Amino acid sequence: MTDAQALLARSQETLSAIQRMEAALAAGSDDMAAHFHEDFVWRGNRGCGTKHGLAAFRRDWQLPLRAAFHDRVYVTERFLADGEWAACFGHIEATHAGTFMGIAPTGKRVTIPYMDFWRVEDGRIADNPVFVDFASVLHQLGRDVFAGEGWEAFDRGERTPPRP
Repeated sequence: MTDAQALLARSQETLSAIQRMEAALAAGSDDMAAHFHEDFVWRGNRGCGTKHGLAAFRRDWQLPLRAAFHDRVYVTERFLADGEWAACFGHIEATHAGTFMGIAPTGKRVTIPYMDFWRVEDGRIADNPVFVDFASVLHQLGRDVFAGEGWEAFDRGERTPPRP
């Protein structure tokens, strides 16, 4: 087998492990150990935190997300794989049914954009950098974390960007 063929085979194994995990989570499975190493690291962007180990991930991310957002539908737009690493981007469609970032339940249907990266060892996830767009979710719930200073105003021509 050539190096390129070995990389392609490893990439497919990695992608298969991730797709099994995603299917299990979408189905509501709580058997996380089948998909994640017990000591894996989940690394979120600002506002999401870093979770060390499977118990912390479940307690401090998965269960609070489920409590805040019900009727979740996971929409993965694209998967990518390269050796032991895989990634995807997509969003969760959900109903705001529990307190989120201090906002009482609104019943609003929201879209939660995300990008996920995973490093797979022995068929299970060992490392998981994640980027969840909580600023977008908060905006949908009526809170502007940028206090009107978001750069979208440049896109709409409402403000002129400063020049160096």
